[in-house]
Amino acid sequence: MCLKKQSVEASQDLISDAEFKNRHRKSVKVFVRTRKLPFGRLIVLILQKGLKSLQLRINELTSLLGGETLTNSALTQARANLKHTAFIELNRKAVVDVMYGDDDYKRYKDMRVLGIDGSKILLPSTPDIINAFGQISYSNDQDGVEGQHAYGLASALYDVLNHVAVDSFLGKAKDYEVNLAIQHLDWTRENDLLICDRNYPSYYFLSYLSKIKRHFVIRCSASSFQEARDMLTGEGAESRLTMIACPPQKRALIQSQALPESITVRFVRVQLETGEYEVLVTSLLDDSVFPTTDFLGLYHLRWGVEGFYGILKTRLHLENFSGKTAESIYQDFYSTVYLSGLESILTADTNERLSQKMTQHPQQVNHAVSFNAIKNQAFNLLLSNQPSETVIAGLEKLFLTNPVSKRVDRKVPRQKRSARHLINFLKRNIKICF
Repeated sequence: MCLKKQSVEASQDLISDAEFKNRHRKSVKVFVRTRKLPFGRLIVLILQKGLKSLQLRINELTSLLGGETLTNSALTQARANLKHTAFIELNRKAVVDVMYGDDDYKRYKDMRVLGIDGSKILLPSTPDIINAFGQISYSNDQDGVEGQHAYGLASALYDVLNHVAVDSFLGKAKDYEVNLAIQHLDWTRENDLLICDRNYPSYYFLSYLSKIKRHFVIRCSASSFQEARDMLTGEGAESRLTMIACPPQKRALIQSQALPESITVRFVRVQLETGEYEVLVTSLLDDSVFPTTDFLGLYHLRWGVEGFYGILKTRLHLENFSGKTAESIYQDFYSTVYLSGLESILTADTNERLSQKMTQHPQQVNHAVSFNAIKNQAFNLLLSNQPSETVIAGLEKLFLTNPVSKRVDRKVPRQKRSARHLINFLKRNIKICF
């Protein structure tokens, strides 16, 4: 059975399963009788989150509700009885398990390539959310504005070649990224390769990865290891094997967790097109299998997790939350992660077809088109009695419309945008998908 059919049918089976409902409802007294908003319908309504008000979205769905009207208040009360863990299980069983179930997925030298990264998520500043996630202080020196705002810290373990979030977590505003990354490691395997940016190369994290035998490639900051600082000058060998020892101030922590007090790593220097140097620390010690020339392209794969956050925040407008409670924040976050993985599986074959077309640049599915199609067809896809093949075939026709070009070699320099520029973009340029 093809992956997209497996994923859709696994989602359908879970949503309609009584045990799944029992695991993810707040009380045995809720979602018992058949009402206007039963358990499965609520799941799909949350997945359909868009930029319109909840009441407008509900009004547009009256035909699917049998012509009955439903109020925003009813939806709010119903979702208060739903646990966000439903979407975590959907992602795990209907996306991740399906992706790796038949062992036929993209690898780099027989390894899954998993990017780990965190991203601050701006949250509504309500008392319940502030209590759950905390706040970050901000100031604007130019205007003399100061204050605090609620934030969460998202962390993702993301397969950058197959475009699915193997694990994700929404933590508190001031959580430490390395601690969140360690929570992901239960979902990794011995032959995985973890790629991280310069927020992660602490001795504690490297020793933890070494103990559980996980390969890694991590960018070093100028303030990390002495070997990295030396190599950033551009002098000496481009690849060095080095034994690094636990810093004295970390010894008690390392010993308390029975982590190695010294590890052998390899430092690799790569040069960017701008002439700047970056130094990577890695567990890939064999230069004959992993030559230095491979590492620039290998580390570049980490941008896949940046693209994942770009989809969540920009294309799916994650930060435009549909509720003002901590539970609604978790529901929106984990449902969006699941939706992104489902879209990756459903569009994979179409992307392959588009990449074979003889065009100036390789083409791929337009995310605006694919997410719009999936959200519009969510009820037919996940709740109706229509054969899944029929719904999927209809979606694939839509996926082929208005594809976008992939300009692989294009380098667009980062620009610092003013608040006025961003407001203008959000008002006049951005095209919403739902």
